[in-house]
Amino acid sequence: MLFNSFSFLVFFPLVTLLYFISPYKYRWHILLVASCIFYMAFIPYYILILGGTIVIDFFAGIFIENATEQNQKKQFLVITLVGNIGVLAVFKYYNFFIDNISEVIAYFGFSSPLRYLSIILPIGLSFHTFQAMSYAIEVYRGGQPAERNFIKYSLYVMFFPQLVAGPIERPQSLLPQFSLNYDVNYERIVAGLKQMLWGFFKKIVIADRLAALVKQGYGDIENHDGFSLLIFTYLFSFQIYCDFSGYSDIAIGAAKVLGINLRENFRTPYFSKSIKEFWQRWHMSLSTWFRDYLYIPLGGKKVGRGRWFFNLSIVFLISGLWHGANWTFIVWGALHCSYLIFGYFLKRNFGWVFISVEKQRNTLQYYLLSGAKIFITFNLVAFAWIFFRATSMDEAFSIIVKIFTLEDFDKFSNLSLFKISDIASVFVMLGLLGLFLASDSFMDKLLKQQKIIKSKFLNYALFACVLAFILLFGHFSDTNFIYFQF
Repeated sequence: MLFNSFSFLVFFPLVTLLYFISPYKYRWHILLVASCIFYMAFIPYYILILGGTIVIDFFAGIFIENATEQNQKKQFLVITLVGNIGVLAVFKYYNFFIDNISEVIAYFGFSSPLRYLSIILPIGLSFHTFQAMSYAIEVYRGGQPAERNFIKYSLYVMFFPQLVAGPIERPQSLLPQFSLNYDVNYERIVAGLKQMLWGFFKKIVIADRLAALVKQGYGDIENHDGFSLLIFTYLFSFQIYCDFSGYSDIAIGAAKVLGINLRENFRTPYFSKSIKEFWQRWHMSLSTWFRDYLYIPLGGKKVGRGRWFFNLSIVFLISGLWHGANWTFIVWGALHCSYLIFGYFLKRNFGWVFISVEKQRNTLQYYLLSGAKIFITFNLVAFAWIFFRATSMDEAFSIIVKIFTLEDFDKFSNLSLFKISDIASVFVMLGLLGLFLASDSFMDKLLKQQKIIKSKFLNYALFACVLAFILLFGHFSDTNFIYFQF
């Protein structure tokens, strides 16, 4: 079930009403049933796969906690991790590996005996797999007691607001909340609805409108010049941000209405002054997952320089693969890894140049330097997005070659972006995007600090305007969220 669908518009209020009028002891059952219905709205029989992994992980957690020897604990942990990664590997990576192995075999003149599997990737598989793995790891580490209530553990994995595209929660944060009794809280419900409204604005007004433009550019590369493709790349950067952060806002807001607090997932990442800062503000639940369960166990930065580079490479290789079974995602991850390594050398050798300026806050030099850092960081991120959006390596390199072909940049009179039939929609979209960029940071602070506008009238008037913009300019088409494919 899509958040931006009429079905959800009916589903969510009914679930919320039933949830609050029911006795406390039945509320978690209601949420679990609602989550099953939500998930089955996509491909119903895939809930059997999710249910199977839930059963394995539930009992594995108990076995890990009850094991008296460390080797036994480790064995049960390995079993549950292999089970989760195995499901992910079969559905998401099997055909990718088969394709690459077949190419190697064909290179030596042989035909491959391996065959593709005709399967569809279950919606949000990577998200709930990582959430289940964090539970097993935390039980193994002693950071979370094994959950004995199967309903609550199932709900931990399947909680419908964040089931499909996160935020990826930790058991010690989410599970205890299922044992609390929540009364109807007007302020909390209003705060949740406001965050959902802002998420819908990002998705329906900005992301889906941008998607139509970006599709025209990336879907017809041959007929677009380099400057237009550069513009389309910038537009995609905002499309994916509004699409994914919009989902997170809707998920966090919906959970808040029900009394559940989910972790922050985005913090205006395009205002980052470095790639390191970008990853501290973009998809924060995944970034911290890799940090806590892969990067730090590998040694983090508390190792030699060569080993640290290796640790970073492993993290971003797996991060790329997590996003998709395609070499384009691997290159995307490798680019971000190289950015971080280059930034390390730059700071080490030339950091002294910036230190004095950075200490002089509220000066022209400070603001110019900050602006330059934000501009460079954004362009590095946008360049990497080319590989994320392209369907193949050949397509990505074709776009890059066109963008960096200097003679194409003087063809402003023939700018192919504006050869689109509905030119008015282009200017409307650019105006809406400008409005969003001007208000994003303010809205982010407003949603996290509700008293930033002291006047209740102005507060409600602002969100009434957001609703009006959604109704007037929304692209209502039940468009999938980009991260559903992961």
